[in-house]
Amino acid sequence: MQPTQILLVEDDPNDVELIQIALDSYNFVNKITVVSDGEQALHYLFGRDGQPPICPLPRLVLLDLKLPKVDGIEVLEAIRNSPRTRNLVVVVMTSSAENRDLKACYDLGVNSYIVKPLDFQQFVQMSQHVGFYWMMLNQQPSQDQY
Repeated sequence: MQPTQILLVEDDPNDVELIQIALDSYNFVNKITVVSDGEQALHYLFGRDGQPPICPLPRLVLLDLKLPKVDGIEVLEAIRNSPRTRNLVVVVMTSSAENRDLKACYDLGVNSYIVKPLDFQQFVQMSQHVGFYWMMLNQQPSQDQY
């Protein structure tokens, strides 16, 4: 069975809370792991200090771009450059509508790029739709665990 875990890479606690509220209203996610910067995301996915990662790969990575320590584009690049994580579904959810960010993400193979709505209700609905589509409707190969 496919994992029903999401890795949420987001440094804004308000956005984290809204996304968690939106996804908790469905029963298709077993666990949402939250990390607040790009460095933590890389440690989660690839391990730390020569040690392998201790958690299985998530089914979905929700990735903000404007992150402390390591930005989201660098995280996406690391994900796509590793055989272990190359096929992970990565959805960028960011406040940036800049064409250079869109192009950089699509050049690196992002699965989807979404600009966060400013309206509370629209933000919650968008989070629900994204979660439902990628967790329930989208078909993907099972992840090999290394």
